[in-house]
Amino acid sequence: MTEAPFRVLFIIYPNMTQLDFTGPHQFLTRLPNSVTTIASPAGGDVKADGLVFAQTVPVAQVAGCDLVCLPGGAGATEVSQDQDFLAELRRLAAGSRYVTSVCTGALILGAAGLLRGKRATTHWAWQDLLPLFGAIPVAERVVRDGNLITGGGVTAGIDFALTVMAEIAGDEAAQMVQLGFEYAPAPPFDSGTPETAPAEILRRYQVVQRRMAPKRRAEAEAAAARL
Repeated sequence: MTEAPFRVLFIIYPNMTQLDFTGPHQFLTRLPNSVTTIASPAGGDVKADGLVFAQTVPVAQVAGCDLVCLPGGAGATEVSQDQDFLAELRRLAAGSRYVTSVCTGALILGAAGLLRGKRATTHWAWQDLLPLFGAIPVAERVVRDGNLITGGGVTAGIDFALTVMAEIAGDEAAQMVQLGFEYAPAPPFDSGTPETAPAEILRRYQVVQRRMAPKRRAEAEAAAARL
């Protein structure tokens, strides 16, 4: 008897950061004997970072999955206000072998009540929001706690995907895909974390972050209050 394929589900939404999704998607679609579904709260076309992802499946129509992944983005705390969507996410997570996120997708998992008492990570700029959902923030690229696997900000999604691939298909399968995609990071600047970025660059980024912070915190607090 042929083994049933491993079912990967990405749930995307408007104002998502596309690399949070497309980076892991590029890798996880190479899982042996797997199928990948792209869903969204309403189904249909989803606008994200200047790209449109077409013909997504309404999340309510997805019967189940083995791995569910939530990417992050500016719309993460907005979609976390949708109680019908969060109910569908809880349903799918309950039947999944792995519950996962990249970047601020962790805040969506938190809004669904899936982070209580769990170690988790997200983009460094928003880790202070994780405790609102009962999570224990960990400043690492990839964090695992039981069947929960969370990735840090944006590009950490590739490290996350390789970690997941190794877990499901073994280290050799993950390394084969890494080699095929020539994933050998050698950035021209050592400016990818607050600890390594030049002080002026960090200051300027934080000015931008502070513009977003009141709305995002208010939405996160509203979602947390409903738990």
